[in-house]
Amino acid sequence: MKKINSVLLIVVTAFMIASCANNPYAPTNRVHKKQTKALTKELVAIPPPQPGSASASKYAKNWVGTTNFSLRKPNLVVIHHTAQDSVGQTLKTFTLPRTQVSSHYVIGANGEIYQMLNDLYRAWHGGSGQWGSNTDLNSSSIGIELDNNGFKEFSPLQIASLMELLKDLKEKYKIPAANFIGHSDIAPTRKNDPNKTFPWKALAEEGYGLWYDDVLEDTIQPVDDNVIVITNIPQEILEIGNDSVNITPTQTPIVAPLLDVPPNIALKIIGYDVSNMPAAIKAFKLHFIQTEVNSTLTDHDLKVLNNLYKKYL
Repeated sequence: MKKINSVLLIVVTAFMIASCANNPYAPTNRVHKKQTKALTKELVAIPPPQPGSASASKYAKNWVGTTNFSLRKPNLVVIHHTAQDSVGQTLKTFTLPRTQVSSHYVIGANGEIYQMLNDLYRAWHGGSGQWGSNTDLNSSSIGIELDNNGFKEFSPLQIASLMELLKDLKEKYKIPAANFIGHSDIAPTRKNDPNKTFPWKALAEEGYGLWYDDVLEDTIQPVDDNVIVITNIPQEILEIGNDSVNITPTQTPIVAPLLDVPPNIALKIIGYDVSNMPAAIKAFKLHFIQTEVNSTLTDHDLKVLNNLYKKYL
């Protein structure tokens, strides 16, 4: 019997060594499991810890646990580029405790998807940022990192895998289309990812993000810095103030403002933090304009912004 046990121990040990050799991340996976167990203990603690000793006297003697609860669900997806040289470098970065950075998913240029964290856990991918009134994006979002040095185009295989992943996440968590955003959207003063080659329009066409209407360019033409002319809309009924007018191709076009509200209001409605307007404008243009990423709003940019903010209302 002792001989059998010794042989069994040798086989098990050899198997574990082989497993570690096959998976270079086996040591960090063990750390991951240890942290998961620690978090599980916090979740099942009964009663839960009180907020502070100062108000302890205000709590009822008996703790009453509700029967109606579940785990929190993510409601946003934040897309990043890694700004590193390889997917291997990124995976190493996300497994070093000293870096204090992580993500739920990493997608390689070859389309391979690495899930590094349970969707219901809080990854450290967004850092300090804001989207609308949400100032803790890490607590409500899923982070997806795309292997990209920050300058090159994203590979077709990578985008195809991203699309499949986004489809799963949207269906699983009922994430609204408007809540698929980029790191630069939530942190305009610090980040510029994903870079300007990222296909936001293609994602929006599949329901992952919003985009402005293609018909925009056919229906409005710039006149000067402050107005546009509505043309090419025969028999269209437009509301101008309190009056309705019927426009035909032979009538004089109607002059209307480029933007219905001030730019800072429009950007804020979309979700941008406008405390630094140049940074907010640049982040907006990185996502929706892409050809000129700067802090100046051209006539075209204003028309796009005017079309978009209404979609986010």
